[in-house]
Amino acid sequence: MATSEFWQTVTTNVSSSQQRTESPAAGSSRSSRGMTTLWMVMDGATILVSAILVTFFENHIGPVAGAMKIWNSTLTQRHSLGLLLSVLCGFTVSLMITSRRLNLYSPTHLSNILHEQRLSVQACFTSGLLLTGALFLLHAEDIPRSIVMITIGLVTIGLSLRRLAYRILLYHNFERGIGTRNVLIVGTGPEAHALRNHLESIRHLGFTFKGFIAFPGPCHLIAGTSGDVVGTLDTLFQYTRKHFVDEVFFTASCEQRGVVKGILEQARAHRMDMRVVPDMYDGLVWNSPIEYIGQFPTIPLQYRHIPEAALVLKRLIDILLSSTILIALSPLLLAVAVAVKMDSPGPVFYLSKRIGKKGRVFGCIKFRTMVSDAEMRRADIMHMNERDGVLFKITNDPRITRLGRFLRKYSLDELPQFLNVLHGDMSIVGPRPPLASEVKEYKLSHLRRLDVNPGITGLWQVQSRQDPSFDSYISQDVTYIENWSVWLDIKIILRTIGVVLAGTGS
Repeated sequence: MATSEFWQTVTTNVSSSQQRTESPAAGSSRSSRGMTTLWMVMDGATILVSAILVTFFENHIGPVAGAMKIWNSTLTQRHSLGLLLSVLCGFTVSLMITSRRLNLYSPTHLSNILHEQRLSVQACFTSGLLLTGALFLLHAEDIPRSIVMITIGLVTIGLSLRRLAYRILLYHNFERGIGTRNVLIVGTGPEAHALRNHLESIRHLGFTFKGFIAFPGPCHLIAGTSGDVVGTLDTLFQYTRKHFVDEVFFTASCEQRGVVKGILEQARAHRMDMRVVPDMYDGLVWNSPIEYIGQFPTIPLQYRHIPEAALVLKRLIDILLSSTILIALSPLLLAVAVAVKMDSPGPVFYLSKRIGKKGRVFGCIKFRTMVSDAEMRRADIMHMNERDGVLFKITNDPRITRLGRFLRKYSLDELPQFLNVLHGDMSIVGPRPPLASEVKEYKLSHLRRLDVNPGITGLWQVQSRQDPSFDSYISQDVTYIENWSVWLDIKIILRTIGVVLAGTGS
């Protein structure tokens, strides 16, 4: 669900819960160094695999026999093995340098798919020409030219298909609102509206327009768009925090350079990316590179470092672990489902509306652990709440079924949430997904915990689960976000295993 609908959902869910009952039922815009390294490693792996496959095919060798020949260094003539490895390394380095100069390691969404494919073919053919030229100069007659040419062709096809598959996955996520960047445009003139139309018409750019910010001075407002003006410079950063804005575009004419410099300093303090249209900022952006958003030239003034490679690794870990757990525990899942159905009347699963990354609303799935009319009885037991602030928790909740108490003790009721992880709405490790009623009570600073995907487990669950303090709850989540790393996720997962086996859930 789009972030613009987020606060409507929060308000609607909260007001509705008081009047009716409820029945149970995820980067800076430029590529980080780590992401560039990851793409380079994948290019090198593609070249190596292609060369080995072509060699096997040309020599009519099966994969097992070929692997043994590689291990025993008898796949090629011994006097040409060193030369072959040298030219292969040279081809790899050449391809990486060429790809980097052609900006193939820059963010995928900043160029269109045909342009990227053309550049991929150009990089492979350029590197291939250098490779064949090197072989000619080295008089390497014992290296079959058929292997060289087919390898270049296979590498070209492999790189093109890999980039195409990645882009299709990226576009699919953009359509679901995953990985998109929310943007505000400062200014209301023709340039601002042209930029807005550009961002909205080219969906693969991955930007979501959130509104205009009125700039002091004469305002050239196009008829019919006054409703899109969401604030002024004085309220800019309150709005960006409340609506999960990732980037601010400046299009307003600026005779007051000090105003823009002041906003730039605030953007750095709030960790907000910021761009300007290059026309009227002489002196402020000297020597700054121009980065095209589609066909629209912009100059980035401020951007955050986003560990894209580590985030990709986190997602891969989520997919692999979730798939493994769901397959390995499928008999247990089936047994629990049958037990829930037999234990008390009602559905097997409980689908709860939760707030995810950047305010996206999703259905969090769990095994039902309460009686079917639990929501109707919530108002009657509010006085028993053991948590402070906006949290609600009762250790001996009378609505919990006998089986439900056992499932909660060992966190078995949360196993279906691995389906949410596979779908991309959650991660294995992250802050717990809050209810809309909780988010309605959040202060502006509390929204920090919605900057990342919610998780099945997290730092608070393994460190302060029995602490009733809402401040501790928020503090632990913010600490996790500020200090996140793949290694921290691994440590939390390992500690979670101990917590689950100890049966400290509730």
